[in-house]
Amino acid sequence: MRRRIALVTGAAGGIGTAVVDELASRGWTTAGLDLRPAPGADLAIEADVSDPAQVSAAVGRIERTLGPVEAALCAAGHHAIVPASDVHWDDWRRMLRVHLGGVVNVCRAVAPDMVNRGRGSVVAVSASSAVGGADAQAHYAAAKGAVLGLVRSLAAEVAPFGVRVNAVAPGPTDTPLVPDDSMLRRPAHLQGVPAARLTSPREVALAAAYLIEDATACTGEVLSPNAGAVI
Repeated sequence: MRRRIALVTGAAGGIGTAVVDELASRGWTTAGLDLRPAPGADLAIEADVSDPAQVSAAVGRIERTLGPVEAALCAAGHHAIVPASDVHWDDWRRMLRVHLGGVVNVCRAVAPDMVNRGRGSVVAVSASSAVGGADAQAHYAAAKGAVLGLVRSLAAEVAPFGVRVNAVAPGPTDTPLVPDDSMLRRPAHLQGVPAARLTSPREVALAAAYLIEDATACTGEVLSPNAGAVI
């Protein structure tokens, strides 16, 4: 049986860890990239996704140790709730470097070999705020919106070669990126969400696994598990 190798960034917690667990349950061999060791991954590599050299070196190590990367899930990121007028230029740049740059760096490292092999799947984690906007999250939503533009454009470019590129755009998710005192956890906010709750990491992981494995006719698509926050 052919061993299937999946690369997951942001694998040390939250959505990334949930994706590692879900893919492992489906028989995938996983490599986790994060600034911290990734629990559950068959191969854990500490790397900064915003640094193209580190991502390229990590992918090379994965291929030497495990084999060619057949699927990549880009979940590395950070979140902040700050009025746009208070966001420093350095924060704008960091948000773009990690979210957009992180996906670009992974795609540049894995897509050429996927194209050469005639198969592969990339899934980027965006956010519902990229689709519907969000108060005091302009720099986050802008970076996640840029990810959607990248996904749709790259999908059109590599589809003729058997490679699919899609995105999940979850709503506020029950991870450490949403601290206990966050406005997103307050009853007043949740009462405005049709399902009146946060999305779970496993729900996002199930959507990502579907795009990786089963959605063979889907490319350039966005699934948004968001408990009805954006309809």
